[in-house]
Amino acid sequence: MDIDRKLLEHVAEVARLNLTEEEINKFLPQLKEALEFFSKLSEVNTEGVKPSFQPVEIKNVMREDEPKECLSQDDALSLTEHKKDGYFKGPRAV
Repeated sequence: MDIDRKLLEHVAEVARLNLTEEEINKFLPQLKEALEFFSKLSEVNTEGVKPSFQPVEIKNVMREDEPKECLSQDDALSLTEHKKDGYFKGPRAV
């Protein structure tokens, strides 16, 4: 691929960047170098390697939802002052 000023200007336009002449002169060699590094990836033998879309395997960190013994109503209400008739008492909603 030919990496020239025209390509850099096109990339800047697509990215909606207004590059100055100084920035174009600075970024052109950097773009060439970066794309050369990526072109080296095509030399790697990837036959038999499954594509990976995540660098780290995604696992569910939540525990399994297993039924266990619940608190009794009296135990649940034992540490609160805000209770009435066996229920939690909240602020009045008008």
